[in-house]
Amino acid sequence: MISFEQGFLIVAGLLLAGNLQANDWVTAERGPLVEHLRLDGVIEAVQQSTVSAQTSGTVVELPFDVDDVVDAGQLIARLDDTEQRARFNQARAAQNEAESSLDDAERQFARIESLLDRGVATQAEFDNARNALAAARARLNQAESAVAEAEEQLDYTRVTAPYSGIVTERHVELGEAVSAGAPLLSGFSLEELRVAVSIPQQFAELARRERRAQVSLDDGRVLSTGEMTFFPYADPATHTFRLRMDLEEPDGTLFPGMLVRVNVPLSEREALLIPESALFRKGELRAVYVLDDQDRPRLRQVRIGSRVDGRLEVLAGLDAGERIAADPRQVFKQAAEGTAP
Repeated sequence: MISFEQGFLIVAGLLLAGNLQANDWVTAERGPLVEHLRLDGVIEAVQQSTVSAQTSGTVVELPFDVDDVVDAGQLIARLDDTEQRARFNQARAAQNEAESSLDDAERQFARIESLLDRGVATQAEFDNARNALAAARARLNQAESAVAEAEEQLDYTRVTAPYSGIVTERHVELGEAVSAGAPLLSGFSLEELRVAVSIPQQFAELARRERRAQVSLDDGRVLSTGEMTFFPYADPATHTFRLRMDLEEPDGTLFPGMLVRVNVPLSEREALLIPESALFRKGELRAVYVLDDQDRPRLRQVRIGSRVDGRLEVLAGLDAGERIAADPRQVFKQAAEGTAP
């Protein structure tokens, strides 16, 4: 096995012998460097809620369980409706009676009005008939309101999904008695997703002013984002501001609770940049292979700054225009293989 120092000499020999190709070397160039604040964001469902009972009763049907997919409008729970149906029937009977009373009052009023015109009925009789008609109309309005309320309570015994989604939790069991306001099922929709991230206080104003951020997955895939929403207050425990970004066109591979990377641009400047692969690391050493005026490789120590998008900023040790090895380890490996018998 050859040493690092021996390998360096072999690299020089291979280069002079023409074994190293021109495309093994790249030129260090100056270019724009955008520094980012890297944060961890969490994917959330825009529509996530807990459906509660709107009336009291005993649970008699639960068609879905945790992890089941539900379409909007599907029945997700049904309560025993004996009491609500009885109240509805009573209210409907009262409405029929009120309608009959109103018919009688209208006929009586029409008769008295006709008699008054002929001078047969008195004004008092006319006033009484008119008041009776108004009271009958009021009783019918009251009865109709009672029917609407009873019908609503009856409808509440059938609980339907407010949107298409996935059931995440079931809070009741069959046969359990529930009252109005009791939670039944929880769930969320995958059709609309967003990213939530907490921004440190010192960067919040810049992020709010620039309104630029990039969201990506661990595999490097960049997600398309939409509208940004900045919360106008800081978390008193962490002193961070919350930012939410809508995700456009989720492709079915994103789920609430997943971690994503959020890059918020902070500043842009000119910098000397090299590919990250060009940096040679050995212990505390950070160096690159540089071609000198005689096209001989020289190992030169460099000082590295920021890392952005697979490129490194060189703070010292290298000038723009110098050629460096694109992959020093590969060059070193080629050198070692060239010494094999």
